[in-house]
Amino acid sequence: MVSRTTTRRALAALGVGGVALTVALAGCSAGGGDSSSDGEVTLSYLVDNQEATVVVAEALAEAFEAENPDIKIDVQTRPQGAEGDNLVKTRLATGEMDDVFAYNSGSLFQALSPDETLVNLDDQEWVGKLDENFIKTVSTDNGTYAVPMGQSMAGAVLYNKDIYADLGLEIPTTWDEFIANSEAIKEAGVAAPIVQTFGDTWTSQLFVLGDFNNVLAEDPDWAEKYTNNQAKYVDEPAFAGFEHLQEVYDKGLLNEDYASALYADGVSMVATGEGAQYPMLTFAAGQLMTSNPEAKDVVGTFPLPGPDAGSNGLTVWMPGAVYIPKSTEGAKLEAAKKFVAWITTKESCDIQAESTAPQGPFVVEGCTLADDVPAMISDMQPYFDEGKTNLALEFLSPIKGPALEQITVAVGSGITSAADGAAQYDEDVVKQAQQLGLEGW
Repeated sequence: MVSRTTTRRALAALGVGGVALTVALAGCSAGGGDSSSDGEVTLSYLVDNQEATVVVAEALAEAFEAENPDIKIDVQTRPQGAEGDNLVKTRLATGEMDDVFAYNSGSLFQALSPDETLVNLDDQEWVGKLDENFIKTVSTDNGTYAVPMGQSMAGAVLYNKDIYADLGLEIPTTWDEFIANSEAIKEAGVAAPIVQTFGDTWTSQLFVLGDFNNVLAEDPDWAEKYTNNQAKYVDEPAFAGFEHLQEVYDKGLLNEDYASALYADGVSMVATGEGAQYPMLTFAAGQLMTSNPEAKDVVGTFPLPGPDAGSNGLTVWMPGAVYIPKSTEGAKLEAAKKFVAWITTKESCDIQAESTAPQGPFVVEGCTLADDVPAMISDMQPYFDEGKTNLALEFLSPIKGPALEQITVAVGSGITSAADGAAQYDEDVVKQAQQLGLEGW
């Protein structure tokens, strides 16, 4: 069974409402401690209450305090999901936010009215160390507002390297090559050339969401057009993701138990060779090291290919971020800037890597992956080094319909055609866009 923590991470990464799954809520307190009379400054650092998040925050606080004995970091927690979002927005609006806080990058960051509520950090030296894609997710026309916390990840294809080697297959760089490989794997007698795990419905979305690098390769302005109601999933290039879901079902390339198999089953199938390829987010490295650590060097990663080998690359999800609210002033502001600058150091990255399972490359220059990370993680690094990445749609548009996972299950199960599924999803997003008050809807 997949753990509740893993599921929450997955749903959050895919922009699904499941981040509001019930968890025990740790106490929240607004504001940081006062500066003491001897010149010591105490910063209140607000993070979500997921256990892994708190572990990292406390480890970073301890290491930073050891290097900066005049600054204390008081880690505070908040709920996850919608309750946590509302708390962050309320505290920012009332000027009662903690001195430093961790929150999402991307469209949720934009919803914070950053130019009015956050400290602009564009003049800080460390900005030049950040990955360009990350900068896009924490910036407005006026500047950059955050440092990254954690690692990136990709929506890609996990694959069994031994099967590929035994059959003499090369990494596909086009969709046609991917299908040809899958058919060769099927002919060789592998039970599941392509693994799907619709028992966990969120996993059904990867053929659509992981294809976004290919959408942007064909139309770099697609996300902006989509947000303005000028682009649809029923049209190319975005329609391809739905077509791919239907095609792999129609060609009988899936595991027999695709309708009931779970995420953890899918990872194990690729690890053991029962399955050859699995469209999935690369945080699956954590699941792999829990259930099948012996396959650490067997399960690799390649991008979900599209029509053009020349634009083959990864669709990536950026890490969350750490911000300073405008309510932080004086000595606390200087201390807060020192703390966020330290978060971009190699020491900080090493602590983050040691405290949590790897899921992808860091987005800070000088922060490197350990030599012993699972192959599915190290396989991603060349695409980052060569600039062959594009952001997932959720970092470029606030629109994500609630029914996508149900629609993709239906298309991937042969119940609904790709054309009907895409049309259903285009209709699904209308209400959300209207609720967000977007123009053109």
